[in-house]
Amino acid sequence: MKMDRYQKVEKPKAETAISENELRIAAQGRMRNYISYALSLLQDKGTDEVVLKATGRAINKTVMIAELLKRRVVVLHQITSIGSVDITDTWEPLEEGLLPLETTRHISVITITLSKKELNLSSIG
Repeated sequence: MKMDRYQKVEKPKAETAISENELRIAAQGRMRNYISYALSLLQDKGTDEVVLKATGRAINKTVMIAELLKRRVVVLHQITSIGSVDITDTWEPLEEGLLPLETTRHISVITITLSKKELNLSSIG
């Protein structure tokens, strides 16, 4: 199938509220910025828990950030959960006579919770 006859329709992203202690890691974001923000939450603001979330190519960066944070803040407990989400893309035809298309992608998701307090011991992660 030739995709050069289609253009992707940008859908408005559903804005979900992000709590102050939640970091959404992006593949192009700077690790130093994420680490310094998480450290400021844990050390300066007295937050007990930081949640790192990422999808796709940002997952390996998120794991590295979690490991670096565990080195800097000694008594951190960790729960890691992994999963996937389905993202559906809509494509509009650029030529007449073609029908709109939808493609679905499975994207991996990771959530790492780091806490100063002991976390739920029965959790799988």
